[in-house]
Amino acid sequence: MLSRRSISTAITSLIIFLFSCDDSKVKAEDELDRVAIDLLLSEYDLVNGPGAALLIIKEGDILYSNEYGMANLEEDTPITFATNFRLASVTKQFTAMCIMILKSRGQLDYEQTITDIFPDFPDYGNNITITHLLHHTSGLIEYFSLITEQVKDRDVLNLMMQQSWTYFPPGTDYRYNNSGYAILAMIVEEVSGLSFANFLEQNIFLPLGMSNSIAFEDGISIVNNRAYGYSVNTILEGPEYFRDDQSLASAVLGDGGIYTSAEDMLKWDQSLYTNTLVPYAILNKAFTSGKLSSGEETGYGFGWVLDTYYYRERVSHTGSTRGFRNVFMRFPNERISIIILTNRNSGTPKDIANQIADLLFDP
Repeated sequence: MLSRRSISTAITSLIIFLFSCDDSKVKAEDELDRVAIDLLLSEYDLVNGPGAALLIIKEGDILYSNEYGMANLEEDTPITFATNFRLASVTKQFTAMCIMILKSRGQLDYEQTITDIFPDFPDYGNNITITHLLHHTSGLIEYFSLITEQVKDRDVLNLMMQQSWTYFPPGTDYRYNNSGYAILAMIVEEVSGLSFANFLEQNIFLPLGMSNSIAFEDGISIVNNRAYGYSVNTILEGPEYFRDDQSLASAVLGDGGIYTSAEDMLKWDQSLYTNTLVPYAILNKAFTSGKLSSGEETGYGFGWVLDTYYYRERVSHTGSTRGFRNVFMRFPNERISIIILTNRNSGTPKDIANQIADLLFDP
């Protein structure tokens, strides 16, 4: 007769086996419920309204893609696979990759401080490392709370140089922080000698063939195939939507300034399984949780939110700014990615991506 311990061990082993089997079940293309997926995005499927681009990737191939609504209402331009949306905070993973590229070339170290890079920075920068900036554990003041006019990355750096305190001692807590990623963009410029936009183009976009992608600088560059952002018109008279995609933070590049398309995001997604841009040892840091000085994990890597969804490892990031709502969700063990880019100042693409994941994975 089996002992209670043996029975318990057997049951535990069975549960682990069942979960491991479940993790491997992903719907094949011919099993995919496209109607159900399109229904989830029906609010974007408007003839005369802003919309969305959807891309589902499985093992490097397009499992399903679709485009909904309009990129430019004034010119009746529909959204396509090549339409460029402002990524907002999905940009942060690209900013982090720039830092990792410089690290791979021996041009900087993660434990360098802000004052190591910018000697004129106030003394409180002596305790803030590049790692702190990447992991949102710097405690820097959020620049959104300080601005009354549109600013750029260098302006954010200058604003931080006017401060004398942080929300908490660096490394002791986690607080999502856009100031840190603006400063990271300035570190890229300082170390490389290139503008942040040029560094992105030369070291990420061109090597990966991301020909639609750009860190947009008004008066310097042009966004081709551009989706403009829109908000709902709450006034009784006039069109249902009005163009509304500029805020006081829209000219800051490091925290949210990249425009790209679903087409280019496919190339970016697949590069993250390779050592095309940086060696694997460096790339893996992006998907490793930061830790506080207490040892507690933050659940944030280098530009990525790290968690699980129904026992599956997930890396993801949302992006929200005036006129745009986006999500990039990856299940690396299953080689599944879900990308939703929208040009409307409302909606919850992450919730939709979660529901698509529910449809993709067998119950």
